[in-house]
Amino acid sequence: MQKCVCFLEELSIHQGATSLAYRAQLATDAFLHAAEYDVAIAQYFLTYTDHPATEVSPDTAPWGKALMSAVPLRMALRYGENPHQRAALYANPVSSHAFGLAQALLIQGKPLSYNNWLDADAAWQLTHQWPNHDIAFCAIIKHNTPCGVATAETALAAYERAYAADPTSAFGGVIALNLPLDPTTAKTILSRQFVEVLIVPALLPGVESILADKPACRVLVLPPQLTECVPAPTVRSIDGGILVQDGDTFLQARATWEVMNGTDLPETLWADLQFAWHVVAFVRSNAIVYVRNGQTLGIGGGQTSRVFAAEIAALKAAQQHCDLQSCVMASDAFFPFRDSIDLAAKQGVRAIISPGGSKRDPEVIAAAKEHGIILVFTHERHFRH
Repeated sequence: MQKCVCFLEELSIHQGATSLAYRAQLATDAFLHAAEYDVAIAQYFLTYTDHPATEVSPDTAPWGKALMSAVPLRMALRYGENPHQRAALYANPVSSHAFGLAQALLIQGKPLSYNNWLDADAAWQLTHQWPNHDIAFCAIIKHNTPCGVATAETALAAYERAYAADPTSAFGGVIALNLPLDPTTAKTILSRQFVEVLIVPALLPGVESILADKPACRVLVLPPQLTECVPAPTVRSIDGGILVQDGDTFLQARATWEVMNGTDLPETLWADLQFAWHVVAFVRSNAIVYVRNGQTLGIGGGQTSRVFAAEIAALKAAQQHCDLQSCVMASDAFFPFRDSIDLAAKQGVRAIISPGGSKRDPEVIAAAKEHGIILVFTHERHFRH
């Protein structure tokens, strides 16, 4: 529709004709569109062959023998992670669907930077993959890492709880909500802290005028129809190549989780375990998260030692004068030793959720039983590098 409008405007401006620049743009669009067909045909012949010895199956090479795509430019960026690095935003070369954060509408504020996009993606992925859409969910991200995450009855309460988890780190962060932004929540956020990017599925009446008082705050609206239910494949570069993988998803349902010390869990504890398990999957490995009543109390991530991640998360909780008594603890991968369990016991942790899978699992299980801590294995790892 937009292209039709542009065409009519061209005809009006040039008295029934079109400019050379406009025709060049149309030619570019046409060749890009034709290139998509050429790529699709080439991909087919690269995947299909009469010679079984060279045949590529979807199981061994999901994206074929060659990764080719006419990838459209979404926008040029001022620079990359640092001012001396060039940068741009393109569509995902291994996903043909026009979904996801790159399709979000910028309601106000200057264009996002490279770092803004990374943080915004982390915030949105964490928020929109939360499965319970009946309650509010808020995530605050700083340097691609969650610093406060919470659920609540309302968007305002979810934000206030997420902010309270680590107000120092929240300054200059990226905030994502799973519910439409209302005027009260907008006023509270903007009066309390500096926000780089605010991401919501919709704006309720009266919000835009409130946001306009803080023009430096970038606001992205990403309605549900532009979000994918299943995360798109991820693409990362290495020296001389690129790595492609399926987006991380939660494959194992709660029904498949295993309580290792045979205790019946109350529903409130299950809720905290599920929330903690969701959050820890979006924290850089090695990752530990402490949670109570649908609110993160301390997050430790990006550590080379799992016990150090647990110590850092506990330190962050202590800085907010928050005790960890009767909280739950989540680990993105198995515990290689019992030291993290012993540390959790000192903090008063009630239950721990982890994938399991270590050769020292019996030692870890014994430590949990020794301290009276409930231990749940999900049998599914969520590394994030």
